Amino acid sequence: MIPAPADDKQPHLGSRLRILRETRALSLAELARAAGLTKGYLSKVEREMATPSTATLLVLCEALGISLGELFEATPHHDVVRASERVPISLGGEGIAESLISSSGERRVQVLHSIIQPGGGSGPDLYSLPSEVEFAFVLSGSIDLTVEGTVHQLRKGDSITFSSQVPHSFHNNHPSRVATVLWVFSPALPSDFEV
Repeated sequence: MIPAPADDKQPHLGSRLRILRETRALSLAELARAAGLTKGYLSKVEREMATPSTATLLVLCEALGISLGELFEATPHHDVVRASERVPISLGGEGIAESLISSSGERRVQVLHSIIQPGGGSGPDLYSLPSEVEFAFVLSGSIDLTVEGTVHQLRKGDSITFSSQVPHSFHNNHPSRVATVLWVFSPALPSDFEV
């Protein structure tokens, strides 16, 4: 009898390690340093060109914050955030209801949904955030987004991409219309970040 072929849909060990590393927004060098390995060796492991020992796998799992069993889970984990289960958050400002709509454990990207009341916004002061890239997409209404002194009037369907680290602010200056905005940060804001 011919043995059944291996399941090609299941990621190999090196691919699983790479996916877990990227999910945690760790560079190859950062994980190698945390695990006490060379970047070159870890790269070979991820590309299936080297097979790590059990001791090395244990060290890598510890650096990734997972158990050895999680490394060999047969199916990848997908986080679904139901509309009824959104986590309300507050990054400050006035007249804003915000919620996290991406997985709370995702570190590569973070997505917030904001409902901004007429006259509401981030407040009178400019601010910056500890992320590299910020993307805003206006789902309804309009906002005025100030980035480094330039005011951008964004209406429904408009979007903008800029560095989160430059001074910026936003306001809904419409007298009666609510604005709804999707904000995307990459990488995600640190879990201990406070406004």
